[in-house]
Amino acid sequence: MLDLSFEPPKPKVIAGAKYDWELVIGMEIHAQISTEAKLFSGASTKFGAEPNSNVAFVDAAMPGMLPVINEYCIEQAVRTGLGLKAEINLKSAFDRKNYFYPDLPQGYQISQLYHPLVGEGEVIVDMEPGIARKVRIERIHVEQDAGKSIHDMDPAMSFVDLNRTGVALMEIVSRPDIRGPEEAAAYVVKLRQILRYLGTCDGNMQNGNLRADVNVSVCRPGQYEKYQETQDFSHLGTRCEIKNMNSMRFIQQAIDYEARRQIAILENGGKVDQETRLYDPDKGETRSMRSKEEAHDYRYFPDPDLLPLEIEQAWVDDIKASLPELPDEKKARFVNDFGLSEYDAGVLTAEVVNSAYFEDVLKGCDDGKLAANWVINELFGRLKKEGHDITESPVSPAQLAGIISLIKKGDISGKIGKDVFEIVYTEGGDPAKIVEEKGLKQVTDTGAIEAAVDEVIAANPAQVEKAKQNPKLAGWFVGQVMKTTGGKANPKAVNDIVAAKLGL
Repeated sequence: MLDLSFEPPKPKVIAGAKYDWELVIGMEIHAQISTEAKLFSGASTKFGAEPNSNVAFVDAAMPGMLPVINEYCIEQAVRTGLGLKAEINLKSAFDRKNYFYPDLPQGYQISQLYHPLVGEGEVIVDMEPGIARKVRIERIHVEQDAGKSIHDMDPAMSFVDLNRTGVALMEIVSRPDIRGPEEAAAYVVKLRQILRYLGTCDGNMQNGNLRADVNVSVCRPGQYEKYQETQDFSHLGTRCEIKNMNSMRFIQQAIDYEARRQIAILENGGKVDQETRLYDPDKGETRSMRSKEEAHDYRYFPDPDLLPLEIEQAWVDDIKASLPELPDEKKARFVNDFGLSEYDAGVLTAEVVNSAYFEDVLKGCDDGKLAANWVINELFGRLKKEGHDITESPVSPAQLAGIISLIKKGDISGKIGKDVFEIVYTEGGDPAKIVEEKGLKQVTDTGAIEAAVDEVIAANPAQVEKAKQNPKLAGWFVGQVMKTTGGKANPKAVNDIVAAKLGL
């Protein structure tokens, strides 16, 4: 296992204020469940469809239409809870959250307030190699999404697209354990990573499939510790919620601005109002959206059309048995089994497709460290430079494994390996055939190498004398031999023969 040190959160102290203030952050992540049908209807969840084309009668709240639970959505939520080491509640229930909005046809949202499907869990947030934070999950409840209001198509009218109405969401609610903007972004990154490994949410923030509501408050030093002792939220200061954040960078910027705004109010003798705010990335500031509602404002009550949801422990156990290897376990295995650094293992496990590619490469070669170097430095580096990801790689795992195997066997040098990689990347082909057809095979015949060394030494007597005085200059001879052999000579053999010829 990785040697992780769980340090207590280091509060973000805001510079430039009259007094010391600490940040307290809790987050509500809305993750769209990966499923082809909606939570209570068979309508498609496909992104990018024509407006109002993925709408069933129940989504549009037509009279007499009753919701029917999509069992797979519940399975995906249970899988998420198990992946976050959370308690699964065998009995849960759906409630109606009543409010009016043009893109909410029913006039209420079906959610889970009193009896959520998933209870307390945790997310281990990597801050730096060997250092992690533990953010507690309070609950995960399943709910339906609302539609989308469109305000920029006509100067006098707004339009409504109900395609998202009824799409299944998991609302993942954290405790106020996050203490700074960087930690908040790292938490979202880690949670997204876990969801993608589990296959329960694709994490596409650009499409709105993962959105964050960020609760921000400030308090004086020592107040957070009092909250930890008493669980009394009044020690944390009045919180404001920043809605619908879909960018790690904007999350950090919004938190920083909101903290400074609240501090300025408090230091000028004012009082922070509990409210919901939006972040304007163009102005770099938050603005008031509405006063923060409480549960009683929504008139929650049990949904009369849905019976309480009861699931069996055996079903939960079956889901647990089918869980994939999650990023922390995979990262630890890469470190322990292949001797990789935590950094390299972290790069390879950052995305499930990255780790899958690496493990496919290992099926064709047996050197984890060498494979990691080639995947990270050569392939990932090239793809990043060209604005691609691993799914667009022109080099297959088998091809890269072929290049690495040729290097391991001594058929080609690392330098020639890069030339072969370039050919495969741009033209394709089998690495072994490319080496054979282009005459790139490494010269391992010591007699031929010795002859090349003798030739270079004989042509450079002055350099020989200098090398005998300063052995570091022997590298010059190695370079000349590699040049005369077109880079095909075995570098180790060249080094050994040069050293022997020069008496070093």
